[in-house]
Amino acid sequence: MDKNHKLLFHGAKSRIEGKLDIHKSRTNNDLGQGFYTGERYEQAISFISGFEKSSVYIFDFKEEGLKGKKYNVNQEWMMTIAYYRGALEEYENHPIIKKLIEKSCDCDYIIAPIADNRMFQIINSFIMGEITDEQCKHCLAATNLGYQYVFKSDKAIKSLKMLERCYISEKEKEYYKKMRNSDAKLGDDKVKLARIKYRGKGRYIDEILK
Repeated sequence: MDKNHKLLFHGAKSRIEGKLDIHKSRTNNDLGQGFYTGERYEQAISFISGFEKSSVYIFDFKEEGLKGKKYNVNQEWMMTIAYYRGALEEYENHPIIKKLIEKSCDCDYIIAPIADNRMFQIINSFIMGEITDEQCKHCLAATNLGYQYVFKSDKAIKSLKMLERCYISEKEKEYYKKMRNSDAKLGDDKVKLARIKYRGKGRYIDEILK
């Protein structure tokens, strides 16, 4: 790739019709409404391997002239994900949460760890007061799925150039389903160890948002 360009992948359940549009996605995705892509082909295919007409699109992303924000596996990311997935209604007017969401909106695109439903269950345990922020952070780090690029503005979406659409064979779908199930089992074991190791360390949600 040329300088300031990045190769990205988008898994689609069927096909992309017409121009890319950030407003077509659900508002309760990881980071709200936007166009979601990932850094790896394997990452994109694993999420849509169960659909009959699924395919993976490859994009060239030119980062120049855009305002980006990057999250890592930390408290800020955990609570931002929880807000957009509708799990923070009790605290949505808290000044800390309002500031977090303002930051997530003040950019053209976001780079952040992927949070699948399994990871969200861990975040939800933190929001429900069952585990501390330290336990949550280390549990999530144990289930690392890589990073996603989320395009939040019309300006950002115009920086994406579609290069290829890849059709997925049945054998390929089965291969990635098995791989994901295997990774999930390994991740679950690591999560159990992290919960035990960091028990009592860190703060609970009601201590953070007093």
